[in-house]
Amino acid sequence: MNAADGSELIDLTRRIESGMPTFPGDPAVRVDPHATHERDGYRVSELRLGTHTGTHVDAPAHVDPAGATLDSFALEDLRFEARVVNCRDVGPSAAIGPDALPDSTALDDLGALVFDTGWADQWGTDRMPEHPFLAPETARRCADADVAVVTDALSPDPSDRESDLPAHRALCGAGLPVVENVCNLDALSMDGFELLVCPLRIDADGAPARVVARV
Repeated sequence: MNAADGSELIDLTRRIESGMPTFPGDPAVRVDPHATHERDGYRVSELRLGTHTGTHVDAPAHVDPAGATLDSFALEDLRFEARVVNCRDVGPSAAIGPDALPDSTALDDLGALVFDTGWADQWGTDRMPEHPFLAPETARRCADADVAVVTDALSPDPSDRESDLPAHRALCGAGLPVVENVCNLDALSMDGFELLVCPLRIDADGAPARVVARV
């Protein structure tokens, strides 16, 4: 989709639908008719889902009882100069080390890093929880640089075993949002782009979001 200024808008968002994949243990997703054209003359749907459904944003309140909820983020807090980090050579359930990150000078010019683990291709399969994850020192370096993390996987922390969520705690502890389950990363330029994250405005620990890259 081309924007009015000639740039291209690329949708990185999963479609919300009944029965879609969720993080293990999270609420199942239902989209049911509440009113229909045939019966009522108009259409209204009832949504049943968790705050971490599909492509979504984690607010600091997700892991910190005193952390900010999603409605406290201004629009500019969710608009980033971003860059893709190609992590497709990292194995299943393996850590992404800090050597994968851009150098400090490049980090200073960025607001978010999009980690392309290749695990978007496992969406809906039994292998979803086996995704690569950020090593604690990788997450701390992003947090120290005030760089938000976006991933095509279920989480920047391990999902296939118990974890104290070090990546979430580092990033959310620095007041940064975490964006999970993006897709369509093959369409992105490696040279950088503007990332627009538009979650529901809600007093909660997270919410589904429309995530768009402007390239």
